[in-house]
Amino acid sequence: MGTKTTMGSNFKPEVVKEVFSKVNGHSSIIKLAKKMPVAFSGNDIFTFSLDGEAAIVGEGAQKPAGTATVAPVSVTPVKVVYQHRVSNEFMRASEEKALGMLQAFTDGFAMKIARAIDIMSFHGVNPADLKASDKIGTNHLDTVTSVTYTDGKPEDALNAAIAVIGDNDVNGYALSKAFATALGSYKENGVSLYPEFKLGANPGKLVGTACDVNSTVNKGNADALAYVGDFENAFRWGYADEIPMEVIQYGDPDGQGDLKRTNEVVLRAEAWIGWGILNKDAFARIVKQQTQADPKG
Repeated sequence: MGTKTTMGSNFKPEVVKEVFSKVNGHSSIIKLAKKMPVAFSGNDIFTFSLDGEAAIVGEGAQKPAGTATVAPVSVTPVKVVYQHRVSNEFMRASEEKALGMLQAFTDGFAMKIARAIDIMSFHGVNPADLKASDKIGTNHLDTVTSVTYTDGKPEDALNAAIAVIGDNDVNGYALSKAFATALGSYKENGVSLYPEFKLGANPGKLVGTACDVNSTVNKGNADALAYVGDFENAFRWGYADEIPMEVIQYGDPDGQGDLKRTNEVVLRAEAWIGWGILNKDAFARIVKQQTQADPKG
């Protein structure tokens, strides 16, 4: 294994804050759900549910027992990494030029992390190859109840998803671009009901409720069209404080050949991201209608 030269030890705290503030425009989860601190060893959030309703008690009557459930939800962070080769002239560049390159890398890393948060928590896949991840397991929104979208009827699909959620709040919508386009095209009596979604727009609200249009909604699951639910209360996400950044000068850290031979170095950044779905009954997803294969082949 080649030796590594680390740029200090980690990003300075103000840079860490900047990286994740730039994520906001590129992640539906970060836009819709609340952030929480995440420990490297993980967190347990205890959910406490009173499953019945309050009861009227007459004078001298016995007070009925209510039912309640208490269960932990584990938020275990996963490590994500992004790395990129640059010419080894980077090592001889002036401080100003080197910082400019690192800033560009930081910007790109922020966008990749943003997309990764969505892709992992929506679909449970590794963002790099879109294959199911054992580290994620069932901790993703593709495990919630689904409703089927009928072409040309996006409002019906949304109403069906809301019905699935029942008494839970609906305070967020994550929409694929295809579903947003369907909303923008939807008309009643010749009148567009959702013109704010026309021409690829991302208005941020759907009938007054927080909404985000993002290609991550179906990145990793081509059948996914939208996610509906209580993002504010029933979903948490966060990241561990340290984001190691290093410049690797030796070896073959990415399988693309010896760095010294190619006169390159690798810029690598890592982050520990965790999330938890506190109540899967508070979410529903809208999926494409499945077409049956022709029995004649």
